[in-house]
Amino acid sequence: MRERLKRRTVPLIGSTLFVLIGVFTTTWGPTHLMHRAEWALPYDLWGTLDATVRLSHGNVGGIYAPGTGLISLPGAAVILLPCAALINALGLSLQLPGPHNLHPAVWLVAGPYQMAISCVTLFAADALAERLGVSWWKRALLQVASLGILWSPSPRWGHPEDAFALGMLLYALLAQSNGRIALAGWLTGCAVCVQPLVLLALPVQLALLPWRRMLPFLVRGALPSAVLLAAAAIANWHDTYLSVTSQPNSPVINHPTVWTSLAPQMANQNVAAGPFRLATIVLACLCAFAVRRRWQAQAQPPGRAGRPGPGRPEPGALEWPAALLADVAWWVAFTLALRSFFEPVMVSYYPWPPMAVALIPAAALGWRRLWLAGLLAGGLTGAAQGPSHAVWIWWVPLVAGLVILLALCYPARVTRPEPLLAPSEATT
Repeated sequence: MRERLKRRTVPLIGSTLFVLIGVFTTTWGPTHLMHRAEWALPYDLWGTLDATVRLSHGNVGGIYAPGTGLISLPGAAVILLPCAALINALGLSLQLPGPHNLHPAVWLVAGPYQMAISCVTLFAADALAERLGVSWWKRALLQVASLGILWSPSPRWGHPEDAFALGMLLYALLAQSNGRIALAGWLTGCAVCVQPLVLLALPVQLALLPWRRMLPFLVRGALPSAVLLAAAAIANWHDTYLSVTSQPNSPVINHPTVWTSLAPQMANQNVAAGPFRLATIVLACLCAFAVRRRWQAQAQPPGRAGRPGPGRPEPGALEWPAALLADVAWWVAFTLALRSFFEPVMVSYYPWPPMAVALIPAAALGWRRLWLAGLLAGGLTGAAQGPSHAVWIWWVPLVAGLVILLALCYPARVTRPEPLLAPSEATT
């Protein structure tokens, strides 16, 4: 354990600073430096906290009942259960912050907790960078860049489920790259039940597996979500079905895109984002199909076509070379970016997941790429907080910046060796 902690010194320091700075910038900073009466708190967190407190009291049907606004899968509430237990023990109120609740005491418990679990993604990114052979100092710079952009989903908007799920996904990639396919499936399942966004990366994970391993992987990836969702649906079918399938979002409160007018209209000027998100998953599957064919072609000897013969590996590595892992990480970032490209309504923290993943292969490309990618990601994070609702002022520049960032982080200079399989899987 001491050796593991020593290897993760960088994210340990980064996480501690992140929580301290996050608490400072949301409480003492606004009142003493900006002379505001109210703390600068993420309102979105309160609905998830309400759902979690209901769950902690055994009210499973209350997770999606009116008042919570939860549209993610139930895992988003489950990861906050320790925080809810402490809130219940201290008897803290969940009243929304505002003019009548300027300094809610519950934030002093919920704030540090949600920022701490968001830092899971920092540990996962550091572990992947280490697996890619990135030096300690470059990993430190990667942490600085990752900390800067993590501010958006966690202290700013209060969505620790996005960061936690992405961290689980990155650990799943690490496990898969080391040949631990079963563990990778369970970690992916944990990620999906917390934030279904990571489903966009699932086709890329499957592209590296032999056909016979795909079904067990999918079962492990779906089981946690199925169990939790079934429990919520049995307790409250109507609200659960409506929240999970329609995925309502407001182009008035948030940022419209060029696809907003095509989305199904709902009450209160909301639109249904669910159909577009299903279409985005289909696009991610097409991307994975294309890269699978390319990886298969690279695994064949020159001058031969068709299925790999005896001794020739098919996709599904026992232990991936570092170059292959960098390639896979980039494709995961690309599929996660599809959400920002095709979402009917955007929120400022939506571009964070692809940026967080893209920085990892950038760290393996050298100091210059990492510096440029980190600065661009920080600039996009700041620009995404802008208030404009004009598509050409807010959404188009943001998408263009994501495209440039992905191009900058693409590991094109690395020769991608074929995946490795155990001898029993390399033969037919």
